[in-house]
Parts: sequence; structure tokens; C-alpha cells
Amino acid sequence: MALPGPLNRYLLLMAQEHLEFRLPEIKSLLSLFGGHFTSSQETYGKSPFWVLNIASEDIARNLMKRTVCAKSIFELWGHGKSPEELYSSLKNYPVEKMVPFLHSDSTYKIKIHTFNKTLTQEEKVKRIDALEFLPFEGKVNLKKPQHIFSILEDYGLDPNCIPENPHNIYFGRWIADGQRELIESYSVKKRHFIGNTSMDAGLSFIMANHGKVKENDIVFDPFVGTGGLLVAAAHFGAYVYGTDIDYNTVHGLGKASRKNQKWRGPDENIRANLRQYGLEKYYLDVLVSDASKPSWRKGTYFDAIITDPPYGIRESTRRTGSQKEVPKGIEKCPESHVPVSLSYHLSDMFFDLLNFAAETLVLGGRLVYWLPVYTPEYTEEMVPWHPCLKLISNCEQKLSSHTSRRLITMEKVKTFENRDQYSHLLSDQFLPYQGHNSFREKYFSGVTKRIAKEEKSSQE
Repeated sequence: MALPGPLNRYLLLMAQEHLEFRLPEIKSLLSLFGGHFTSSQETYGKSPFWVLNIASEDIARNLMKRTVCAKSIFELWGHGKSPEELYSSLKNYPVEKMVPFLHSDSTYKIKIHTFNKTLTQEEKVKRIDALEFLPFEGKVNLKKPQHIFSILEDYGLDPNCIPENPHNIYFGRWIADGQRELIESYSVKKRHFIGNTSMDAGLSFIMANHGKVKENDIVFDPFVGTGGLLVAAAHFGAYVYGTDIDYNTVHGLGKASRKNQKWRGPDENIRANLRQYGLEKYYLDVLVSDASKPSWRKGTYFDAIITDPPYGIRESTRRTGSQKEVPKGIEKCPESHVPVSLSYHLSDMFFDLLNFAAETLVLGGRLVYWLPVYTPEYTEEMVPWHPCLKLISNCEQKLSSHTSRRLITMEKVKTFENRDQYSHLLSDQFLPYQGHNSFREKYFSGVTKRIAKEEKSSQE
């Protein structure tokens, strides 16, 4: 049977990667453009075909100008579990909605898209010919048609068990493609300034979309590194600002991360990355600063805070210390000396980050950050929370068999009162789980066990 519901239905063709990140991205972008996420399907799972009810074609087009998780969107004219059901559904679609795209002065073409199966040219032609009952009056133009229509067939997710007939067949008018090309054009491999932990371009854009970054926003990254997240936010028209405790990274000094290059060049810095993509006008500044001791005056400055805190794996977790905090056994430094660098527990880092976001985000602003977890111990209760912030989404990216990181998106829903008011909640409520502090040890213990297992099997 055809899907019920309103006539303004759209079919999203999704990319088959970062599966958990897709739904939060689409929901965030629909919200950003004044739409609401309503669907005929209760859950999508891993399917690349999503049927949505969207208020207008303008919202659908705006959605596709931003998404990197969706490939294309179609105005859905018909759907069925079999060809007969599809044709029946198409015959019930209002003719007055078809006519503007099928009149005699128009040009068109029909494409076939199959998921998990390849059709012969003969099979494709047969499917197109079967649509002759539709009131097409225009001329076929395969090179530059005014309108493109698609038959999309879903043969399930199992490549080892491909059915003879599709599970679902859709027919619709192509509206727009997503921004998948950004993943290649902004690839870290082509970027001027990179580091050991530069964020993958695709994930950077997903994070910006989860954060609902838009034109003229001010976006901040307190662990800026080489600025990959700033580049993605600036692409969407936001003004960007960041801080990092590492002087060499902020100023583009020291050893290079590229193969066959010993030292960084004089023009390798975050600003140069933005200049590379024509985004320098969105660069505000990047400062050497300690995230554990923000020097901001009280107030709301940022529309979004998007960051990838260090986990202590490839980049150390550090903060500035004071003379009182110098570990025993280290000779005291003169009073004029810059405070020493001390270890920065992950639990403390996330507490500081959430407090900072609650204090400096505008109401409705979003915090998007990565939380590393040891998978065997993970539960949802381990995710830090704050009374001023509402959890929007929590998506997993696996790092190894025993570790992963979760992309946490939170929205500010309550005005921050006083920093001291929340400090006593550290151990009891904000961060009931302190296991984040041992993530590094657990990560490398798993690596050690795996290497030992591989060595044992090779000896046998």
C-alpha cells in the first residue's frame, strides 16, 4: 500500500556513512530553517531512503544547501512495495501537481537509482517505458533537462542476500543535491595547515550542522588545534574564534605533521587555512589561552561552541598551574616564571567546558563536543550534564574494538546564574562518572592486549 499522509512528501536519499549522525543533522537543519521533523516512518535504522513531510520546497532546498549526510531530495509522487502498488500510487497523485512539470514546453529525463543491486540497460528502459501512463507532454532531453524524475528501488542492506524484487519502489521529482562534494574539496589532505589530530572534513561539517551554525553567528572553539572546525563554521558564514594552550600550534611553529617535511613554514597557520578557502573575512582571532581558566568577562558571546577536546592519546591534556600546585620534587621556579603545565583530568575538562558553555552561549545556542568512552563500561549516565543545558543528541563513532567517541550536542535552555552556584555539583550531579580520567590507560591497555594476542597467534 502507498504511504498515507499529506501530499507535500519528500524522499531523502541518504549517504551510507556516519549512520548515527544522520538523523540529528537532518533534525537540526530542519529546525534551523523553520521546519519540523515529521515523518511517516517511526525509525530509519540504516536505510538510505527516508520519507519526510516538509512544509515547503524552499525548506527542502535550504536543507540540501547544508547537509553532508544526504545525497539528494525528491518531491515524492508515488511509493509502493511492488510496481503495481507504485503505479496505483502515482495514479492517485493529483494531476494538477504534476502538470507544471510535464507541459508541452518543458524538457525532462527519467533516471533509475537502485540500492544494493545493479540493473541492465534493458531492465532500466523497461521500467521507464512502464510509466507511459503519466501525462508527460514535454520533450526528452538527456543532457540539460528542465526537470529530472527518478525511479528509486530499495533492495535491502544485505549484499550477500539480494532479493529478486525490491522491498520498496519510489518515484519522485528531483529537487536538489546535498553538499557531499565538501568532503573532498575541504579534505585535510589538501589543507595548508594540519596537525596530528586535525578533524576529518566530513565530521567538521556534521558538527557545524549539529550546532545549527548560520550566517553571522560567532562560533568558538576552546581547543582549536589547527582550526578544522573553524573552517567548517566559516564556510557556513559564521565568524570564528578559538583558543589553545599550545603556543606552537596557535602560531604555526615547530615540527610539521606532514611526511617529508621537517618544520612548519612561516605561512602555516589557522588564518592561512581560512584564506585557502576564501574565508579569511570570517576570521576573528586565535589566542594562546588555558580552557581551564577562561579570562572572559561575564556575558553571552557565542552562538555555538564546537570543539574536539584532547583525550590524552595523540595530544596531551594540559592546563596551566600555579606555584602552589607544583608537584613535590620539582624545584620551585622564580615568581616571575610562567606557571608550569599540569595534567588536566578529562572529568575536570568536561566540567569546565559545560560550565563555560552555560555561561557564554546565547539562549538557544549549542555546544557540540566529542566525549571519549571505554565501550565495555559505557552507559548514558556517563554523559556530563548541566542544569542550563539540554541534551539534543548523542552519536557514537567507533575508534577500536573497545573504545569510541560520542558526539554530544547540547542546547542552552536556561540563563546561567553564578559560576559558584554550580561548582559544588561537580562530583554529585554534573559528572557522576569519573572514569573518563582513566580513558588513556584503558585505551592503551586494549592496544597492548591486541598486540599480544596477534603475536601469540603468529607464533602458533
